[in-house]
Amino acid sequence: MSDKKRIAVVDIFCGAGGLTHGFIQEGFNVTAGIDFDNTCKYPYEYNNDAVFLNEDVMNLKADTIKEYMKDANIKILVGCAPCQPFSTYNTGDRKKDDKWRLLYRFAELIKEVSPDIFSMENVPALKAFDNGQVLSDFIETLEAAGYQVTEFIVNCQEYGIPQYRRRLVVLGSRNARIKLISPICKTMTDYKTVKDTIGMLPPIAAGEISENDPLHRCARLGDTNLRRIKASKPGGTWRDWPEEIIAKCHKKASGATYASVYGRMSWNEPSPTMTTLCFGYGNGRFGHPEQDRAISLREAALFQTFPLNYQFVKPGEKYVTKILGRQIGNAVPVELGRVIAKSIAKHLENTDH
Repeated sequence: MSDKKRIAVVDIFCGAGGLTHGFIQEGFNVTAGIDFDNTCKYPYEYNNDAVFLNEDVMNLKADTIKEYMKDANIKILVGCAPCQPFSTYNTGDRKKDDKWRLLYRFAELIKEVSPDIFSMENVPALKAFDNGQVLSDFIETLEAAGYQVTEFIVNCQEYGIPQYRRRLVVLGSRNARIKLISPICKTMTDYKTVKDTIGMLPPIAAGEISENDPLHRCARLGDTNLRRIKASKPGGTWRDWPEEIIAKCHKKASGATYASVYGRMSWNEPSPTMTTLCFGYGNGRFGHPEQDRAISLREAALFQTFPLNYQFVKPGEKYVTKILGRQIGNAVPVELGRVIAKSIAKHLENTDH
């Protein structure tokens, strides 16, 4: 594909810019990102040189998107609708979370904008949500609008992303079916590991902030949790601890299966899936492999394959852990964005647009 600058990409549900940044790294012209969370404006615009629009997608007009595609020969609309209603981490009544309706709105916007290509990324559990009806409706709506649609389950670790993470990717084109590029890791020994990803960062203690990188900061630990992490082994469980520091909830039958909670990562494996609460030691296997602390926000961003120089906070403004955890945990890994972008680029090279 000779001139990606004649292409316009708009990213809906763009967040802090993971998907956008992947497309930019592959040379695509991303003109705008749209998201309801206005805290994402600075990191999105600063790192991507694209316009951030603070809009509720349920009220978003197709003409707003078209404005940022009007001079392009090829128009691409991409997005990752909020996955919380579909996620296996959501143990309540998932249909009570109205965010699942955003997927229907996304389909309608694709129809109204009529891009040449679209991409939708979400959790694999979407395939089973409401007996598969939501995903089926999404695909059938767009096939009826003239798109040839393909879907894939992506094991992110097979594409050089240093975390065990599975994602659903749906691609559509008016010209032909888009194929996903092949994985780059042929065996588990090729996976990018925790050590490959964060091993070069300076050590910090629980509650500390690195002198050279204010995002390399981690949560404080109380006395009990400090004892717990000191008793934890990389890749182990809370069953390795002395009886007196095991949490009461773990001793109940309902807590017996949550073995990874309060766990340490292993240096020689990918990390677990990053979440919006990945900065908390008690929220999953988010303990550092050898330092007695939870992972830092910078480490979480690196597991999400954001570059080391990716800035999330405007100089002089406060670092709010909860907000930063949400931005990082909700992001599409940058490298997954590159996989999608490369697949689309190859498709464009092989078809007549």
